Amino acid sequence: MILFFIILLFQNCKSDKDSTGESGSTKLEQTKEELRAYLLVYFKDDDHSLHMALSTDGRTFTDINNGKPVISGDSIAEQRGIRDPHIYRGPNGNFYLAMTDLHIFAQREGLRDTEWERPGEEYGWGNNRGFVLMKSDDLINWSQANLRIDQSFEGFENVGAAWAPQTIYDPVEGQLMLYYTMRFKNGQNKLYYSYVNEYFDKLLTKPELLFKYPKEVSYIDADITWVNNKYHMFYTPHDGIPGIKQAVSDTINSGYSYDPAWYDTEEEASEAPNVWKIIGEDRWILMYDVYGINPHNFGFLETTDFENFKDLGHFNDGVMKATNFSSPKHGAIIHLTAAEAKSLADYWEYDIEF
Repeated sequence: MILFFIILLFQNCKSDKDSTGESGSTKLEQTKEELRAYLLVYFKDDDHSLHMALSTDGRTFTDINNGKPVISGDSIAEQRGIRDPHIYRGPNGNFYLAMTDLHIFAQREGLRDTEWERPGEEYGWGNNRGFVLMKSDDLINWSQANLRIDQSFEGFENVGAAWAPQTIYDPVEGQLMLYYTMRFKNGQNKLYYSYVNEYFDKLLTKPELLFKYPKEVSYIDADITWVNNKYHMFYTPHDGIPGIKQAVSDTINSGYSYDPAWYDTEEEASEAPNVWKIIGEDRWILMYDVYGINPHNFGFLETTDFENFKDLGHFNDGVMKATNFSSPKHGAIIHLTAAEAKSLADYWEYDIEF
């Protein structure tokens, strides 16, 4: 495990480690009354770096750094690039960023001599071994850790890939759960989970299977949302043209019921589902990465019951707008208070109005 701290200009942030853990919920409950904005995190193939965009209505998003990264992937990742960023607000109000430590164009960019860091014929496409984990209480100052699964537990030395980490709080265990896509060598990609420590820099439990797909195919990119006393997990099976399916459970880390329905409406391949709620309404948006089109884009569906979904189209061909950026990949959205959004916008000299 390599742990170091970044002192901002985002790439250079000071440490904000605390000892409060994630058991408290008072701060989060207070915050819910003040939510006024939406924060989108995403990456781009062009730079393998972290980008952020803000919205006040959940429809129109503006990149806070005018389309440029807020954190450069080569400053935080062992492979000099990140993919698949996910952001989560914990019960005590801390923010957690989890990203794939992987640069798929590193050879082209002169960052390594080979296409992959290990032989592709043995370890497969996009082989890597871990994640970049970051924690903040203000979205400006971040702690940062490089987490290697192959070095965390015995028996995982031959991990072929570890992608798309996401964070959620398990109220039964009283701990943050990290769930992700993983495979051994060049085998099938599957969904796993582990519990992570309060400092967000170490796995506490070895990877365990989160869900078993009924066919012997790869399935990736889980996103779990707690709605109406159920855990709704959207994910991407490579069962024909990759797309979005849903599984539901009463338990956060087991018991997900297989649903054969495809929920996206795309003719081309899509992945990376992420669900977020419209503030003050009983409506949710399912966002996903339509990587099979050129240029790639995000797709959006709207639902009130998680059974029926209305197609909202892609960015800039329907009600969803991206004002100053294009070709985003694998994003996630959380809510912010007006004060949080204003503080972040002010730091990046972006004028946000409510």
